[in-house]
Amino acid sequence: MTSHPYEVLAAQRLLPVLRNADADEAVRATTALLAAGCRAVELTTSTPGWAGAVARTAELADAHGRPALIGVGTVTTAAQARAALDAGAAFLVSPYPAPEVREVAARRGAVFVEGGFTPAEIASAVRACGAAKVFPAHVGGPGFVRSLRAVLPDAVLIPTGGIGPDDVPDWIAAGATAVGIGSGLPSDPEALAAVFARFRPAKPAVPAGPAVPAGPGVPGRGVPGDPGPASRPAAAPEFRP
Repeated sequence: MTSHPYEVLAAQRLLPVLRNADADEAVRATTALLAAGCRAVELTTSTPGWAGAVARTAELADAHGRPALIGVGTVTTAAQARAALDAGAAFLVSPYPAPEVREVAARRGAVFVEGGFTPAEIASAVRACGAAKVFPAHVGGPGFVRSLRAVLPDAVLIPTGGIGPDDVPDWIAAGATAVGIGSGLPSDPEALAAVFARFRPAKPAVPAGPAVPAGPGVPGRGVPGDPGPASRPAAAPEFRP
């Protein structure tokens, strides 16, 4: 069972980004997402009492019994990074280049998805961490991610900002590893579960054969359970520790 955030996000395909009125609301929203089959959730420092919410949800499991991966977004200072990791965060996310956070993450051996918008910022984040949050993504659109993928074939790219659930396939087709969703997810439990089931990799019908190239960003192998490049728009990048 994979537990690295990059691989989980590559399989999950969409990352809920929660900005709630208080910690209790964040816990309720996270619990509902986990019950719907989501495993990785991003809480944000804009929620009052966010550290407590992280501590309360980091020990939960998803609908399949897998440990939840609770990330913390809008992390822009060293103090926030330390508080998030102390609370049990599985990964950190910033909206823009954050050298202080990068330093804490490196010192603590933590996963950090650093934000950027220009190609230089995104390339710098990828060189340091292997991943970048493309923000605000709606300004450049899927075409911008497609251009980034051409020059960063192995990067974990997570566009976020102004993207709704119905837009996710276009971004995945353009080369996004996963897509950050800040609003638009249904509140009905069955409808919410259907959203995550839509992007969940299918189980292979036959034992896996020899490794084959799976498209951009996945040299040498496909995503586990993925039926192959002919039946999906774009491949998720391979995580390299």
